[in-house]
Amino acid sequence: MLARRVAWCTTVLLAAQLMTTGMAAAAPSPSPTRTAKAKPTRSARPAPQPQRPRQQSNCQLEQGSPASQIQGEPWAQQRLGFTDVWQQTKGGGVTVAIVDSGVDTSHPQLRGKVAESVDVTGTGLQDCVGHGTEAAGIIAARDMRHQRIPFLGVAPGVRLISIKAAVGRTDNDPRWTAEGIRKAADMGAKVINVSSQTPNYRFLQEAVEYAQSKDALIVAAAGNIQDEQRGTATAAYPAAYEGVVSVGAIGPEGSLAQFSNAKTPVSVIAPGENIITTWPGGTYKSDSGTSFAAPYVAGVAALVRSYYPRLNHRQVKRRLELTADGGTVTGTGGGMVNPGYAVTAVLEGESRGVIPTTRPRTVSIARPEPEDAFTRNLALSVAGGALALAATAIAAGVVIPAGRRRGWRPTRRDPAS
Repeated sequence: MLARRVAWCTTVLLAAQLMTTGMAAAAPSPSPTRTAKAKPTRSARPAPQPQRPRQQSNCQLEQGSPASQIQGEPWAQQRLGFTDVWQQTKGGGVTVAIVDSGVDTSHPQLRGKVAESVDVTGTGLQDCVGHGTEAAGIIAARDMRHQRIPFLGVAPGVRLISIKAAVGRTDNDPRWTAEGIRKAADMGAKVINVSSQTPNYRFLQEAVEYAQSKDALIVAAAGNIQDEQRGTATAAYPAAYEGVVSVGAIGPEGSLAQFSNAKTPVSVIAPGENIITTWPGGTYKSDSGTSFAAPYVAGVAALVRSYYPRLNHRQVKRRLELTADGGTVTGTGGGMVNPGYAVTAVLEGESRGVIPTTRPRTVSIARPEPEDAFTRNLALSVAGGALALAATAIAAGVVIPAGRRRGWRPTRRDPAS
């Protein structure tokens, strides 16, 4: 009897154990991000379902070009002239986060630049897209001109944080971007570069507001447009959120790039076409998009935050906009970002709080010239007088010879004849 009871108890225990194991095996796997689902609002889309992480053990990237193929100083560097302010600041003391596809930290111009790397996609830290490495180079590539490498980063003195939040150039989970922004803010980033665009989601807006509450300035690409979107305002997020520095792009000839929407409001513009920058594998690549205009502005923002440490993120945004080269074309916002003015300009209502190291320049923002009525009237009078003299000369040239031929007799006939 006792043996039967022991056997029965053993069977019950084994069954209970199997049931527990089965329940554990059937439990749903955790989502790839830790951002809670947000209720959809009128202005925001419903939250998408989290994507499953895709392991990226082998990157299939196109081959970049060696540094020897860079012919002279890239046009974007020549246009911005950011090295002129390096005597004042190179961005030291500022942490810049790159929420993108990761960064190849072994690149010679980026080696030792990335202080921390975080992956929110569950695919590992390797940059298998190249996009994040490109953005990192524009912001902080070290000066290697002594090795005949003409490409430079805007703010080589900054501390970089790489937040991997993308596994492709498109079709990434927007929750990764939101979580990346939050992590960047928690890690002390004062400038956060987001060279991507998504629809409007409430959880993304909340992540932006959370970062701003920690005084982080978010710089985001205004987004590239397709031909069918041209001529219509197309909002891109997080660029379109309040307080975010939204960036459009120009080309080497100085006009708005074809892929940059002239109808979409932006804060400033920056070079974004045929941009040479760092590429995984210690190489370089030429690329185009507002994605590459944004890191130029992020680099300038880092210079400003380094030189004006007491300015908050809203004041830095205002400074970037007011000191830009005045925009005269729709879709250019304040105009072309100007590193020299952004660092040295004296703006009303601001106080540095520290002794300036150089004598700053007062900047006058470009506006249309007022109409000068006196000059206009004078010009019209001069023009009218000139026309009158010309008419007299023409008449004299015709009438005088004719009069001489007739002996100065009248041409009208006598009615009696």
